[in-house]
Amino acid sequence: MVKTKGQALGLQLTCFFGVGLYNRKCTLGRFPSSPLHSPGSDTATLAATDLHYSILPPMSTAIESIGEVLSSIADAAEEFVERMSGTEDDEPEPNETNRTLEERRAKMEQLRMRMRSSARANRASVIAENANAKVTAREAARLERQRKLAETLRTRVDAEDRGEDVERLKNWEWTVEENDEWEKKKARKARRADFEFHDDAHAARRKYKKDLDLIKPDLVAYNKQKEVAMGLAPGTLVKQAGGSSAISNFDPKAGSSSSMQQLAAESLYRDANTLLYADNKPSEEAIDRVISKINRDIDKKSKFSRKRLNEDEGDITYINERNRVFNKKIARYYDKYTAEIRASFERGTAL
Repeated sequence: MVKTKGQALGLQLTCFFGVGLYNRKCTLGRFPSSPLHSPGSDTATLAATDLHYSILPPMSTAIESIGEVLSSIADAAEEFVERMSGTEDDEPEPNETNRTLEERRAKMEQLRMRMRSSARANRASVIAENANAKVTAREAARLERQRKLAETLRTRVDAEDRGEDVERLKNWEWTVEENDEWEKKKARKARRADFEFHDDAHAARRKYKKDLDLIKPDLVAYNKQKEVAMGLAPGTLVKQAGGSSAISNFDPKAGSSSSMQQLAAESLYRDANTLLYADNKPSEEAIDRVISKINRDIDKKSKFSRKRLNEDEGDITYINERNRVFNKKIARYYDKYTAEIRASFERGTAL
């Protein structure tokens, strides 16, 4: 029974090739043809035919060989048909096409949602930028003060609800060393909070005291010079935690064991009777520190401006304290209407 199209086609090809092969072999004389279809039927011909039958192999053997050839041809034909049918099966089915369309539709919907979300975000950013542009420097400072005041009040209320002290709660965030340094800094700032000008000597002294805060002594180089002047082994003063008797009892005028040590002692402990002068050779690091200090002073001087009491309020639009309070009350209600007019006056485009 034929089950597939391939088997049916193979059977047809088998029959076709089998019959053609058998006829070809009969024509060549390998297999006897029917005596009825032979060209001659005389006695000689019949004798030759009998002799031919005796020489040829039996009919069963020929049929078996033909069957083997036909089976191989059928297998080849079936394999060819299966290969051809396999290429046809590779074509997408309607279900796969529908599934691809569904995926494309979902992707398109996802892209549309992303476009809508980006449009909303852009609109929100534009609104926020427009609102920030309308806020003046004075309004921004006022909002910042209100925000800090609200945070302070909230912290105080939360601490009172828990039964804690606000100042004590803040102090827990600092270490003892940091607190001491902060207290010293506040005291030093209070001492130097005199903005009045007295004279040049007073200004120079104030400048010198400020510069001393930035100068850090090079104790390593000093200890090395001291070791050479005292004739100690290198690294002695660095390793010792406290002072020794040799250091405390050293006398630079008592003489030294070598001329190098004497020169080092005179260079380290100079007085009015020393003959050494202008022989100091600063290192590259010291020169770099001096240059950076000078550049920092120049930059600070270029950016310096006298601090004003009401600097956070922005432009000065008053002549005395009473006028300042009055202008502040008016600005509370009319600044949002007159901001553009005042900006036009400042640019010179109002007229």
